[in-house]
Amino acid sequence: MTPDAAPSTRTDAAGERLALRGRVVTPDAVIEDGVVLVDGTRIAWVGPATGAPDAVPDLVLPPPTDSLLLPGLVDLHCHGGGGASFPDATDAAAASTAAAEHLRHGTTSLVASLVTADAATLLERTALLADLADAGELVGIHLEGPFLSTVRCGAQDPSLMVAGDPALVHRVAEAARGHLVTMTIAPEAPGVLGEGGAVAALAAAGAVPSVGHTDAAAELVEQALEEVRTALAAPGARSGRPTVTHLFNGMRPLHHREPGPVAACLAAAAEGVAVLELVADGVHLAPATVRTVFRLVGAASIALVTDAMAAAGMPDGDYRLGSMSVRVADGVARLTEGGAIAGGTAHLVDVVRSTVAAGVPLVDAVRAAATTPAEVLGRPELGALEVDRRADVLVTDSDLRPRAVLRAGAWAVPATS
Repeated sequence: MTPDAAPSTRTDAAGERLALRGRVVTPDAVIEDGVVLVDGTRIAWVGPATGAPDAVPDLVLPPPTDSLLLPGLVDLHCHGGGGASFPDATDAAAASTAAAEHLRHGTTSLVASLVTADAATLLERTALLADLADAGELVGIHLEGPFLSTVRCGAQDPSLMVAGDPALVHRVAEAARGHLVTMTIAPEAPGVLGEGGAVAALAAAGAVPSVGHTDAAAELVEQALEEVRTALAAPGARSGRPTVTHLFNGMRPLHHREPGPVAACLAAAAEGVAVLELVADGVHLAPATVRTVFRLVGAASIALVTDAMAAAGMPDGDYRLGSMSVRVADGVARLTEGGAIAGGTAHLVDVVRSTVAAGVPLVDAVRAAATTPAEVLGRPELGALEVDRRADVLVTDSDLRPRAVLRAGAWAVPATS
């Protein structure tokens, strides 16, 4: 094999089918010399190169290569990139710039995240992002607030945080036109839990409530997770499992006498009834924390996310995150006032690389960056290199550096060498 060769591809005589060859990462294993056969927008066959001629006798296989073939990545939590911010976008061009930045690095399915803002701004931004979701540039919208804890506000403006408001949920869902996929809520915020609360409104709107930015005790978080699961048990729910917004970050830390939200969320994920977001970018979490969570709960209950803001893919400097000023130095984004970490600057493939470097097996890291988040979205056609899934493929070198990106069977980023 040629080390770190360019993507090894070949089309059939009619130009209708594409064969990609390399180390294929499936949800369960790495096929060391594998082939992914693409027919139109779908994956037609995946398996060892030695078996491919029987499956496609009229197609001459490309030569072997050391390139890695990953499923297109799925990011559930992203505030921007390429110098553009979803919470600050006032036109489609700015939002498209952020989406394109992550697509170029292998995120073929992106959820655009907003931050706490006044109702008018949330409705305006949601409607703008819904247009991009209608066009297929985004797979959904996530609201990180405003029903959050002012004590655990992180890089968000506590003055704009409000009690749970089901009427606002309905208005946002209407503006989202079916694209509201998740919303972060703090269980202790008034109006979030209980009959007629925000959790019930979110589930009715087809969105997954996500516990985060909370100072709640473990018992209240356990109650909240159970209430969310009950609400999501209704027919037509996007997912039956609540998510947890960037575990550890923006919540009361674990203490042996006050276990807080971390213990409750870890337990739920270990039981397979919740999905934990992890910002495993080497900044938000220590490597030992990342590999410990994977060992405790498994990749099927983890969604790797970027929490990226406008500076992803950009140089150090000054940026905005909603109403907050952010300064990026040495690739780390912090609020200009106070110094709190203000989102990430990595792409999701960088998070996968950091997760593997932390000691997590490649298969598990990729599953958490593609397959599990696709399940949260309720999109079974995304997130894995398997037959009949959408033909989203990220081609990287052996160090997980992107080389080419295939989205729905078309090259979003063709190989250049």
